[in-house]
Amino acid sequence: MQTLRALPVIAVLAGCDQTSEPTVTTLPLFGEGYRFDGDICRRVGEDAFTNPFLDDAAVLVACPTGAANTGGLITTAGAREVARRDGYTLYSIPTR
Repeated sequence: MQTLRALPVIAVLAGCDQTSEPTVTTLPLFGEGYRFDGDICRRVGEDAFTNPFLDDAAVLVACPTGAANTGGLITTAGAREVARRDGYTLYSIPTR
């Protein structure tokens, strides 16, 4: 009977993303997720650190370093890693 009680807990944990957002950052993150609300990657705004990476023909996005879903950004969206800070990897993603 103990095994049956553990199954729902295992099922819930299996669906969790093992990479969580860093809790403290000075990056000017905004939005509820990049591409879709709830995504772990987020758009990045302008400040002294991010200015060199901003481009009118690209979106600047930050994903927790080591996040599993970033491979899709690189292969399908053409994302290019431009920096790392506060546990995030910043990507420039072309819009045209």
